[in-house]
Amino acid sequence: MKFRRTALLVAPLSLFLLSLPAGATPTSPQWHSAKVVGLPSGATGLPDGFLPALSCPSAGNCSAGGSYSEGSGNVQGLILSEVEGVWKTPTRLLPPSHADADPSLTINSLSCATAGNCAAVGSFEDTHRSGQSFVANEVHGRWKRAREVTLPSGAGSSVQNSELHSVDCWSPGNCSAIGSYVDNTSPAGYAQGLEINEVRGVWRRARKTVIPTDANVDPYVDINQVACTHAGNCVAVGSYISKDNATEGLIITESAGTWQDATAAVLPGNASAYPSAILSEVTCVSTNNCTAVGTYTDVAGDIEGMTENETHAVWARALAMVMPSGAAANPHAFFYGYGGLTCPSIGNCSAGGQYLVGTSSYEGFFVNEVKGTWEPATEMALPAGAQMAGKNGGVVAVSCRSAGNCSAGAAYLDTASEYQALIVNEVRGRWETGQKITLPTGNNTVGVDGGVYGLICHAKGPCTATGSYLKTPTNYEGFTVTTS
Repeated sequence: MKFRRTALLVAPLSLFLLSLPAGATPTSPQWHSAKVVGLPSGATGLPDGFLPALSCPSAGNCSAGGSYSEGSGNVQGLILSEVEGVWKTPTRLLPPSHADADPSLTINSLSCATAGNCAAVGSFEDTHRSGQSFVANEVHGRWKRAREVTLPSGAGSSVQNSELHSVDCWSPGNCSAIGSYVDNTSPAGYAQGLEINEVRGVWRRARKTVIPTDANVDPYVDINQVACTHAGNCVAVGSYISKDNATEGLIITESAGTWQDATAAVLPGNASAYPSAILSEVTCVSTNNCTAVGTYTDVAGDIEGMTENETHAVWARALAMVMPSGAAANPHAFFYGYGGLTCPSIGNCSAGGQYLVGTSSYEGFFVNEVKGTWEPATEMALPAGAQMAGKNGGVVAVSCRSAGNCSAGAAYLDTASEYQALIVNEVRGRWETGQKITLPTGNNTVGVDGGVYGLICHAKGPCTATGSYLKTPTNYEGFTVTTS
C-alpha cells in the first residue's frame, strides 16, 4: 500500500460505529469475492492504485473517491457511488474551471452526512501548474463541479502547493476540512496548515492554522486528519517543526464553528528531545472525547507507536504502545492513515499499523483499548501460504460494529513475493487469522501500491471495503468487497 501524499497522507474515512442490537451474538462475518469497480469511458486505470476515500452514511449507500488516468495520460477525479446496495456508473468529478488541461485532480478524502449529500476534497493543478486545493459537493445525489479553495491571506501567488487532506461532515452542507498551503514569506514559501468550513452549503475562506509559539520560522505544518461530532465541534491532528528543529505532534480543536489555536501534543516520558512525532489519525466518540494515534522517536532513537486520549476536553499525556512480543528493538512503528483507528465507545478503541520484526520482516499489528486501558499490541495473524506482511503491507483500515467486534483491511506478501489483500475479523475481543480476498477472475496480486484502502462496518447491514489490484504490469483497477 503506497503512502502517497505531498507530505503525509492521511485521508480520513468516515467510520460509522454502531452498537450491536440487544441480544445479538457477534460472529465472524463472511466476506464475498471482490468485484471490479467500473471506470469512466477512456480510463486506463488508477494511478498508483490510489483509491483512498470511502464514506457510507448507511448500509448499502456508500461513496468512494480517488483518481483515474486517461489514455492521453491526464489524471481526473473519480467518484464511485453505491445506492441501495448497487454500485452505479462511475462519475468524473469536473475540475475547477481554470484547471490545467491535465488537472492531475486527486480526491484525498470524502465524507457523506446522508446518502446523496457528500463533500470531497483534494488537490489539482491550475493553468500555471501550481498545486491548488479544491472542495466539491454532492447535493441530493448530484455532484457539482469542484471549486478552488480561497487560501488564507498571505498565501504564495507565484509558488503554491496547496492540498486538502481530510474532510468530515456532520449534516448536509456543514463540514470541516484541513490541509496545507505555502505562504509568501520567502521565495519558495513556508508550509502552513489551514482549516476551512462549509456552513449551510457555502465554503468559507480558509483560515491559517495558528501554531504554537515555539514553531520554527519554517514550521512545515502538516495536518493529517479531522474528525467531527456535530455543529462545528471537531479535532484535527498532525505535526509541526519547533525552533529546535524538532518535529512535534499537533492538535487543533474547533468549538462551535471556531477553530482554536493549535497545541503541541504531550509526548510519552521517554520521548527524545528530537522526537520526530506525528499524529496520524484521530476519531471522536462525542464532543471533547477523542482519541489519536501516531508515532515518535524515544531516547534510544527507536520509532515507537503512541496513543493519546481526550476526555472531557482534556488531552492526557500520550502513552507509548507496547509492541508485540518479538518486535525489533527499533520496531519502526507506522500508521498508513486511511482509517486505521476506530472507537465504538468511550474507552474502547481499535487501531492497526505495521512494525518491524528482526532486521527485515515487516508485520501488521493491532492495538486495542478496553474499558479505558490500552492493551499490548498483537501481531496480525496471516493466512496459510503467507511470507510476511511486507514493507508495503500491514493493517490499513479498521472499523467496528461494537467494542471488540471489528474488521480490518490489510495486505501481505505470499510465498511468491506477491502482495495480496486480506480482511481480518475481531470477534469478542480476539483478532482472528486473516482471510485472503479473492480478486476478480484472472488476477493474482494487488501489487505494491494496491490493497484495501477503506473499510466501513455497520451493526445492521454489511461491511464494505474498497481498494485496488494490479490488472496489468502497469495498470491498477479498483474493487469492492462486502460481507453477507
